[in-house]
Amino acid sequence: MQNTKMYGYVRVSTKEQNEDRQVIALREFGVPESSIVIEKVSGKDFNRVEYKRLMKQIKSGDTLVIKSIDRLGRDYEEIIEHWRIITKQIEAAIVVVDMPLLDTRQRDRDLTSAFIADLVLQILSYVAEMERSFNHQRQSEGIAAAKAKGVRFGRPPYERPEMLNCLYALWQGGEISAREAGRRLGVSHHTFLAWVDEFQNRE
Repeated sequence: MQNTKMYGYVRVSTKEQNEDRQVIALREFGVPESSIVIEKVSGKDFNRVEYKRLMKQIKSGDTLVIKSIDRLGRDYEEIIEHWRIITKQIEAAIVVVDMPLLDTRQRDRDLTSAFIADLVLQILSYVAEMERSFNHQRQSEGIAAAKAKGVRFGRPPYERPEMLNCLYALWQGGEISAREAGRRLGVSHHTFLAWVDEFQNRE
């Protein structure tokens, strides 16, 4: 009889996020500690080093366990595609701990149960993608609202020194270089030349 293995996949979006909650859930489910793969990367696509390595290890009859569907990914179409690859092409099973209906180990399920599981998968994947889209939309709307209130983003501009007008006149008359003007102002010559552009655009 072929030896089958159980793997766990844990993903957090950033290095600062804690993966302990997912790891505990997989351990309690029965996934061996040595078979839990942890990846700290965005779920926007499946171009992930550890995930690709895991896919090369999983064989027919094995089981992949994840805590929730959004840990697999956040792109609706790609989640469906990779679910198909794992369950149909590799012929391994997938278990989503937080959603018992999404357990493809149940070989004796009737057609209705299989249909419900597929439907739930598509709904959850769609919701995960829509939430990501809404987050981007809310972020964009928040930035637009802040800009409308006069909030500036990015590095704050340098305060214009009182000596700037005088040094600009000296530079314009060819008496000092841009580098020398910047040195006297305590800024780079690139900053001085940017201020020069502002003067000339106003003239």
